[in-house]
Amino acid sequence: MKGRVKTMMYEIVKEFPNPMLFEEDAPYISLYQPTHRHSPRNKQGPLLFRNLIKQIEDSLQTDYTTKEILSMMNPFYEIRDNKNFWDNTLDGLAVLANRNKCIVYRLPRPVQELAVVADSLHIKPLIRVFQSADIYQLLGLNRNNFSLYEGNRYYIGEIEIDPSIPRTIVEVLGVQYSESFHTQRSYGGSGGQAIFHGHGSRKDEIIKDTEKYFRYVDSFVLETYSKVSKLPLILVSLDEHHTIFRNISSNPYLLEKGIKASIDSLDTEEIREKAWEIMQPFYLARTTEIVQNFNNARANLSGSDDIEEIAQAAFENRVALVMIENERIIPGKIDDSNGKIQLGNIKDPHCGDLLNDLAKLVLKKRGEVVVLPEERMPSKKGLAAIYRY
Repeated sequence: MKGRVKTMMYEIVKEFPNPMLFEEDAPYISLYQPTHRHSPRNKQGPLLFRNLIKQIEDSLQTDYTTKEILSMMNPFYEIRDNKNFWDNTLDGLAVLANRNKCIVYRLPRPVQELAVVADSLHIKPLIRVFQSADIYQLLGLNRNNFSLYEGNRYYIGEIEIDPSIPRTIVEVLGVQYSESFHTQRSYGGSGGQAIFHGHGSRKDEIIKDTEKYFRYVDSFVLETYSKVSKLPLILVSLDEHHTIFRNISSNPYLLEKGIKASIDSLDTEEIREKAWEIMQPFYLARTTEIVQNFNNARANLSGSDDIEEIAQAAFENRVALVMIENERIIPGKIDDSNGKIQLGNIKDPHCGDLLNDLAKLVLKKRGEVVVLPEERMPSKKGLAAIYRY
């Protein structure tokens, strides 16, 4: 999911992972808090933010001068004092910063309060929001136009399509979409007046034009989006358009179940709710499959829930997938030079969360990270990994 809005001292971003997550420029500041969309509850946001800022300042005072602290905290002060910012929050907030950059995520789900200074960014809550296990794309289609969306359990947003791309049936069919049912032949009538007869019914011509247009939409979505993302595709359209589109579609990512309603009759939240009703069984099946794969891998000595062993394997690029417990924190860090773990205190500005560092390392090595609630984890140790070989 991409897009950003620039401000003077911070950027509001949507893409994950952001390049900043893999930079090596400590110290890193990670702040998370729940927020609210509507008044009066959104008035609580700045008060909680002030308290979390104070925790960060106290942590920084251990190792940094007042001038250095002020420089690092300036983006946070700007956010704190920006009334417009707090009037436009969602359900959660993440602010991630180092000496040179500050990025902000407005999150579509609540997150637990956290304010930590460490040698790496805390990203587990972001992985939970953006993880691929429940991401889908959605095609809103009628016979005149189409739109595309990407979403997950908590969020859905429209995909920006290049304005030069033909979108409407008129743009796509061009001269072919000349009221073709008006194709006429003239015969001499009394007084030399021409008599015109249409060839084929209006309904037949409308169906032909609709099929031509839908074939274009199907090809465009498949080649430009589905083949690239490999994400499930949900169709939102009137019932009769479902039948036509599915009969001509060659998109293997199109789900059998769709939303039978006009996209224009639904607001964004209704679309998200109906889409998640379709996606939830796939998500649950996917997590069940991952857990079963881990149990099989552990039985074959190609999986583990031992943090020292997994950290070493991640360092050596041998972790294909790691599951991490959502709310668990193991204070410490991973040595970047050898993959060894070092236990510590979460309040130490040079110490973070081992599980978070592990997630970051696996992502950096192109492995998959899945964050699960405690009840879905296959291990009581807070993590479980499947190795590449």
